Amino acid sequence: MSISAEPDGPAKFASGYATLVAMTFASVASAPTPIYHLYQETLGVTPAMITLIFAVYAITIIAAFLTLARLSDFVGRKPMVFAALALNALALVLFLGAGSSATLLAARAAQGLATGIAFATLGAMITDATPKLAATLNSVMVFAGMTAGSLLAGACVAYLPAPTHLVFAILLGLTLLELAVLGFVRETVSRKPGALSVLRPSVTVPAAAAGPMLRLFPLTLSTWALGGFYLSLMPSLVIAATGIRSPLMGAAVVSSLMLSGGVSVFALRGLPAQMAVQLAALLLAIGITITTLAIGFGSAAGMFLGTIVAGVGFGSAYGASLRSLLPHAASHERAGLLSAYLIESYLAFSLPAVGAGLAVARFGLVTTALVYGTALVMCAVATLVIERAVMPRAVPST
Repeated sequence: MSISAEPDGPAKFASGYATLVAMTFASVASAPTPIYHLYQETLGVTPAMITLIFAVYAITIIAAFLTLARLSDFVGRKPMVFAALALNALALVLFLGAGSSATLLAARAAQGLATGIAFATLGAMITDATPKLAATLNSVMVFAGMTAGSLLAGACVAYLPAPTHLVFAILLGLTLLELAVLGFVRETVSRKPGALSVLRPSVTVPAAAAGPMLRLFPLTLSTWALGGFYLSLMPSLVIAATGIRSPLMGAAVVSSLMLSGGVSVFALRGLPAQMAVQLAALLLAIGITITTLAIGFGSAAGMFLGTIVAGVGFGSAYGASLRSLLPHAASHERAGLLSAYLIESYLAFSLPAVGAGLAVARFGLVTTALVYGTALVMCAVATLVIERAVMPRAVPST
């Protein structure tokens, strides 16, 4: 049984705790991004390996979503939050001791599994405790956390000692503190039997949702592939394109994507779904075009401007896509549809970035980025064309 829609003090505490913990997980997800170029210099990690390390994270998130996402409905939210925090602590310990690509792969795998469990469980806990705030909190917390993690890591690398270790030590301390505080958080659901039944992956696309999902695929691809590139290769690209070697600069570009995305989630949440889809596609096309041109001319200011514009589209695209898809599924079909959408999204998040990493060895980072950006612009424009074609036409007055 969930907590009442009118939250009391313990319910508000549970929601606040879940929001802060989710932000921590998002921070841990983006923290390695400004450090990747140091791994290249100190461990000999190639751009292709960096994108593979990134892809392992996305793949293990998918595995967690498919098998463990609903487990907290049966065993309770707190046991699953404990498991996620413990796995996250393990991942951070591995990052602290990373001395090879294999250790980084193991750290990212543990982190992805922990993050998949955490986002599913913490999102449900927030919904249990403060249902009226759930949609906003669940959207904004990820962008806020990723912004904070990237900036914190960039500052540690630029100005503080032990650049490949300090940020992970800070986040490990925060994770251990959250583990300790978990004991004071009230459980938000009652346990029930049947936990084993939800461990079997269930991915279904209802017939009514198949058309809209296919129609939205170019937007999904352009949105998530953009995020994947930024979180894996963008700091190195900033150095290659502009010659500015400050780790904080690369982190700031990545953070500007996340920050503008988080603001847009909140600011544009009231737009009708189809209008939001079109606006997201338009802003992605404009923003990525500006960024791509800025890369070609080596302009850091242009990269910031384009990233902010694209970030607004990035943030609004996710919510707009879900609002377009979910009405086409019955209540018992929504979990399977959401799983299918998340699999599609995280594959778009990882596979194009891996392809870009492989291309860097042959064509160079700047050339690869120019081609990658052009392809994403084409996907965004395709969305605009498709949405225009299916838009209901006004009936002439008589």
